[in-house]
Order: sequence, then C-alpha cells, then structure tokens
Amino acid sequence: MKSERPKSKRGAARNAPKRRDSSGSDKPSFKKNSTKNSGRGDDKEFGNKKFVYKKKPKKLAEKPVDDKIRLNRFLANAGICSRREADKLIETGVVSINNKVVTELGTKVSPNDVVHYGGMLLQSQKKQYVLLNKPKNYITTMDDPEERQTVMELVSKACNERIYPVGRLDRATSGLLLFTNDGEMTKRLTHPSGKVKKIYHVTVDKNITQKDLIALVEGIQLEDGPAGADKAFYLADTSKSTISIELHSGRNRIIRRMMEHLGYKVTKLDRVQFAGLTKKDIPRGRFRHLSEKEVGLMHRVCGLIPQDNE
Repeated sequence: MKSERPKSKRGAARNAPKRRDSSGSDKPSFKKNSTKNSGRGDDKEFGNKKFVYKKKPKKLAEKPVDDKIRLNRFLANAGICSRREADKLIETGVVSINNKVVTELGTKVSPNDVVHYGGMLLQSQKKQYVLLNKPKNYITTMDDPEERQTVMELVSKACNERIYPVGRLDRATSGLLLFTNDGEMTKRLTHPSGKVKKIYHVTVDKNITQKDLIALVEGIQLEDGPAGADKAFYLADTSKSTISIELHSGRNRIIRRMMEHLGYKVTKLDRVQFAGLTKKDIPRGRFRHLSEKEVGLMHRVCGLIPQDNE
C-alpha cells in the first residue's frame, strides 16, 4: 500500500477553489491580511481589530467670573422700579454706590458694594412670584388707613422678600392676583401696551340677551371712552345670567361699568385666568408659588428674557 505523499504548496494552489474576477477568468481565492485605512488618519484596522487614535482635548482656559450687574438691573431686582425707569433715577443723581453719587448709565455693582436710593439702603432680592386666589372683601393695597382686610395679609407668609400686587382687583371681586418683587415684569403686565389676557366669569341679576352679548364684543361707549371685550359667551351648564368675558383692558371697574351700561347689575365677578395662569389647585384665600416653567411663561408673555440667559 502506497503511503500518501504530502502535497506541495504549488499543488495546494492548483487544487484551491477558484473564483471569477471581473474579466471572467478563474483565479484561486486567496485573502491576504492587509492594513485597511478607513479614510480617517486616526482609524486603522489590523485583522479583525480596530484601533482608534484620539487626540487629547485641549484644556479651555477658564474665564474669570464676572459677578457684577448693571445698576439699573440692581434697582429693578430691589423692587424699586423697572430698568428703564431706573435709568432715569440714576441720571437724576438719587442713587449712590459706596456713598458716591452715580449718574453714569451702564455703571456696574459688585456684591460688596453698598447702594443707597434716596438715603435708603437697597439690597438685591431673590425674585419671588406668588399667585393668590383672592376672596371677596379684601382690598388690593399695601396698607389701608381704615384697617380693613388687605390682600397682603393673605400672602404675608409667602416669602421673606417684600412683594407687591400686579394690578388690582376691587374689594367685591374674587380670583387670581399675582404678587412679585420683579419690577420690570410688573410694569410689562400692567401697561396697556402689554395687552395681557384676562378671563372673568360674570354673574348678573338677570339673563343676558344675545344682543347684549354681541354688544359687549362690538364695543360700548362709556364716559371715559369706548370699551369692549375680546370674547364674550355663555358658560355651559349655567343659566344665561352667567357669562365668560375675555379682555386685555386694565381700566378701573371696566366689566362692572360695561354691564351697568347695558342695564345689568353684577352680583359676582371672578377672575379665573391671568396671563395664562389659572386657579387650578388653589383654594379660595390660598396662594402658591409659580413653578420655574410658569415663570418662563410669564417672561415670554412680557417679552422679557429670563435672568439666567441675560
């Protein structure tokens, strides 16, 4: 019996499986381990392993922290006024920094500076935003000489900062009332050009006709000029003596005067929405702080940029 002789490399090549190349000829199929370049100078493949070479990121030079703020912003943060009004105060020479009167706009204040306005020491306060569901028989004022109940009694424990009501609701009106120490926001929300949306539920002494509902929207001539609602409609599941009125006017007792002009007496007036904020989850006579998201909403409504992005 003949023993099999080992095949030479040349014989193995002859017996290797053949493949066709692009020209149609048969060639043995051999694969060589080659270094492949992926197209990037720092990525290479060796066999089945891929090695990635990365450059170490350069360390960015740390920028010095500027903890100074403009004087007009400092005055607004202290609840004195808006920034624009603060510029006027600065120019009149009623503001001093470290006992030196400052009249130059753009002056900055550092945390260690001592600022006086009209002889009063000022401190930059944390911004607070408090939403109250006001009950009837409370007056919207900081202090009442007749010692009647004021809305400030209802929010006295809301925060340590001194906050102020944004606009007002008369004594017989209930509903949403915003408080803040943000002077710039207060100005934007109360100025007629802001056109802040407010929604009221109004109940009168008799059913309101369709004709008068239309008249509320088309406009009514009052003693101090024309007035009208943006929207007015009957509320579902109520009698026609209760309607919803949406308007942006901030004139004194505007809804009561419009209804009186049409021959109705308002028996109940409740503000249910103010600048997108609602009474949800706020019992009558209670308050809550605005969430960060709601504060951002208020800044957008006012056309302001949140402080963190300034």
